[in-house]
Amino acid sequence: MTKYLFTSEKLSIQVHPNDRQARRIGLPHGKEECWYILDAKPGALLGLGLKDTVSATKLKTAAILGEIESLIDWKPVKKGEFYYIPAGTIHAIGADISIVEVQQNVDITYRIYDYGRPRELHLDEAMAIARLSPYDMKYRQEVPDDQSLCLSSGSPFELFQIVGSDDEIMSKSKASEWQVIPLDGSVTVRGKRIGRGECGICPHLSDIDLAKNNKSLIACTIA
Repeated sequence: MTKYLFTSEKLSIQVHPNDRQARRIGLPHGKEECWYILDAKPGALLGLGLKDTVSATKLKTAAILGEIESLIDWKPVKKGEFYYIPAGTIHAIGADISIVEVQQNVDITYRIYDYGRPRELHLDEAMAIARLSPYDMKYRQEVPDDQSLCLSSGSPFELFQIVGSDDEIMSKSKASEWQVIPLDGSVTVRGKRIGRGECGICPHLSDIDLAKNNKSLIACTIA
């Protein structure tokens, strides 16, 4: 599933289960996701993991007391960065950021803290699955603006940045569905032209015509 997110305030601090944990409650799989940063104002922040390893009891108490923000590792963010978010990672998106978010399509989110907004929290469920440690920066990339490359591989989905019409990097992917997100220029998907702000979905790579593409994100579900 692909989303555009344009934040004007901090989004909730949350965590998602992995496949094994999700199947225990009757879901087909867990949720891993990634963020491609389209734009960010100066001072914008992402919450990724914890500053230091803590116990579940300390984290839960901090959430109840409204002190959890001080435990989160808030990282400065800028245009052109990419972050993969493994299941179990405590995470939050700050204000003033534009993001393309690609994730496994399943409705499962455990909300840990929501800044006093009147929405349900899931503290016990979150504490049972959360990684109570810092985020591993190996999952972060600075993405070259003029290069086609695979941003995410070996996960439940793959995500490519494609510049121009060069689709060779995608040719070996064993995908069952493709989602095309033009960032600059346009792409024809199954005969329909789509542009910036739109998304095209198709079953085969051969359904995608990149003749007028300048730069796109293309995500696919691994069969």
